[in-house]
Formats: sequence, C-alpha cells, structure tokens
Amino acid sequence: MASQKKYPHILVTGSSGMIGTALCERLLAEGIPFTGVDYKHNLWNQEVDTHTLQVDLRDRKAVLKKLPAHIDMVIHLAANARVHDLVQDPSLAFDNLQTIFNTLEYAHRNDIKKFIFTSSREVYGNLIRDQYTEDSARIDTCESPYTASKIGGEALVQSYTRCYGIEHIIFRLSNVYGRYDATDRIVPLFIERLRANKNVTVYGADKVLDFTYIDDVVSGIMAGIDNFAAAKGQTLNLAYGSGITLTEFAATLKETLGSTSHINILPSRTGEVTHYVADIAKARQILNFTPTTNLEQGLRQAASWYQRRNADTATSTTKTIIQKMARALRLKHA
Repeated sequence: MASQKKYPHILVTGSSGMIGTALCERLLAEGIPFTGVDYKHNLWNQEVDTHTLQVDLRDRKAVLKKLPAHIDMVIHLAANARVHDLVQDPSLAFDNLQTIFNTLEYAHRNDIKKFIFTSSREVYGNLIRDQYTEDSARIDTCESPYTASKIGGEALVQSYTRCYGIEHIIFRLSNVYGRYDATDRIVPLFIERLRANKNVTVYGADKVLDFTYIDDVVSGIMAGIDNFAAAKGQTLNLAYGSGITLTEFAATLKETLGSTSHINILPSRTGEVTHYVADIAKARQILNFTPTTNLEQGLRQAASWYQRRNADTATSTTKTIIQKMARALRLKHA
C-alpha cells in the first residue's frame, strides 16, 4: 500500500545500477515520486525504466538541459565503482568527479537544497583498525584513484553546502551485495569458478571485508530521506558492522561445493584497502539504522532472487550452492 505521507520528488542518479534499481523499487513501493537518471536503460525493472532518463552525467550541458528543474532532493549514486579498474584507467576516477560536480551544479542552479551522496569505505585507507568511525578518514591514506574520486566528491559536497546552502548527507557504503549484483563481482564470480573446478584467487591472505546486503543499504538511505533534517550535515557509515576474511569466505565456499579448485593467495593488489569493518553507532543513533541481514541470511535471500529470476538448471544449481554455503557459514560462526 502506498504511503500517505507527503514526500519530496527525488532525483536518483545511477538508477539502473544495483543500488539504484533496489532503491527505486522501494520508492515505487512506497508511492514516493522520483526520476531516475542513467546513461543506460534499466534492464532489471521495466517500471523503474519508465521513470528513467538516459543522460550522460559527464556531459554538463546535457545535465543542465535535460534534468527536470522541479526536484526537491537528489540522491547521487552514479559512479565507476571498480577499484582495480580505476587503477588501470584513472581517467574513470575523473569521470566520477565530473559527474558529482555536474550533479551539484544542477542542484545549485535549480535551487535544490537536499543532497545525498554515497561515498565508500575506501576513503579510510589502510589504517588497520578493529572498526572505523567516520572521523577516521584521511587524505594521506588515499590508496587509489577511486578513493581519490570519493574523497574529492565528499569535499565538493561539503563545499556546496558552505557556499550555496545545499544541505547534505554523506553515506559511506561497504561491499554491497545481493540482487542485481554484477556477475563478475566476488560472490557470483567465486561460485561460478569453484563450481567449474577452476582456481580462484584471493588478493590478500588476511583481507577482511564488511559485506552489506542490498536491502540494509536501501533501508539506510530511506532513513536518510525520512529523517533528512536530523541527519543533514552528517557523514555516516552504512554497513553490517561485521567482517569476514576472504580466505575464510573462499575456503567455506570451496568446501560447500566439494570443489577441487585451488585457492591462490596473492598479495593485495595496488590500490586495495585490506581491512575494513564499520562502526555503525553514529547511523544507529541518528537514523535508528539497524542492519538485519547477516551474510548467511543475505545469501539465502540472494538464492531466492536467483530462483525467481530464472527457472533454468544453472540458476537452480546456483540457488542450491548458495543455500549450502549459508548453512556452512552458520555452522562456522555458531
């Protein structure tokens, strides 16, 4: 049932991506008016696609001309988000800066005073702490062009608040996974290779990641929409708040599959952050953010999505694999 609460009209950039699609679906479900912006059509949800404008956010003239003027809030998700890809081609990091700048200019010229920017755990660098609070980020620990683009994006957002009165919330996300995830990202990639008894490579023997399920991220962003006045001016971690080593993740998955694959362990690649677990106390305090989906549960829900998405043999096999891995993780961490 659509919400009866009066909401602003929201512009969502990157609306055809993983997080953008899930967020726009939530907006649709709650009856919140929105316009999506992406350079490509939404291939996951036709209804979301009908709300989506195809605009290249790197093109300032197109942004200022084609984006609607009567918008109350902008949520900027659009970014080139593959750390290693941006090490290989740092011009992609410049694209990130260009898109956030153009989107902020659009907001400024149309007197839009509410802006949410999704940044990344990468801004913390490799300080190697048990958990990272929001005040831990430092420029001198910047590990990659991608990190630089997110640090620069945060700085631009802060500057537009001070110079032009555009209020903001910055969310720092961590290893988001779940439905609409790209097939070459770690969870689906490892499943596919191990199932085929192909070797997998873990970059960093002790690398720790804080996996965050897509619905928890969307709930955090929605809390920012609902409670913008309370959270404005804040930078907040959105994550599950618990880490797992990639070696443990890969070994558990290999055992679950009965795979004969070898797990190659190599040094971390240039530009990668090797240890991150978020402290989410601030988001919990300000937004009552409470992630509800641990890795086991997230894998089960991903399996359910795979099953709904396709009924073919490969998808059924993937579903079974993820369910088995979820059980193995539960036993290991019981």
